[in-house]
Amino acid sequence: MWMGKVPLVRRQGDARWVATGLLNRLVGNRLYSVEFVVDYVQLRFDGDGISGGPVVMNCYVWPRVEFRGRWWSETNLGYADALRGLITGTVNTTVEATGVGLRMDLDTGSVILHPALDEVHVEIAELQGFDDGAWMVWRPGEESFEDLV
Repeated sequence: MWMGKVPLVRRQGDARWVATGLLNRLVGNRLYSVEFVVDYVQLRFDGDGISGGPVVMNCYVWPRVEFRGRWWSETNLGYADALRGLITGTVNTTVEATGVGLRMDLDTGSVILHPALDEVHVEIAELQGFDDGAWMVWRPGEESFEDLV
């Protein structure tokens, strides 16, 4: 959800929406695991900014991956290897914007979630696991995906 240009999230146990750049909290933290789960992928992060356990991004659409100067999509042979190749990378920057979707630039490559509408079943991604209980779910037509309607 958005309030003007400020993204909003919910904190665990609180029905209110709170202004924050939740994806931006990943900056400075390490991608330490990529887990393929039937029809989606989980990206797990740890680091100095995360103390209670892993922060997990569930990607319910297959992200595009930039690794070693090449772009990879889920249908490309070697896609899983490219995604795993990002492991141990530190998040340098993040972007959440309409027309861009979600983008994380790591020192090992980049992950972009901006699917075509027909690739989305219900949700695009979910980010959770922060110490304060903050979490976020991205859906078509909502936060950073207003162009997918």
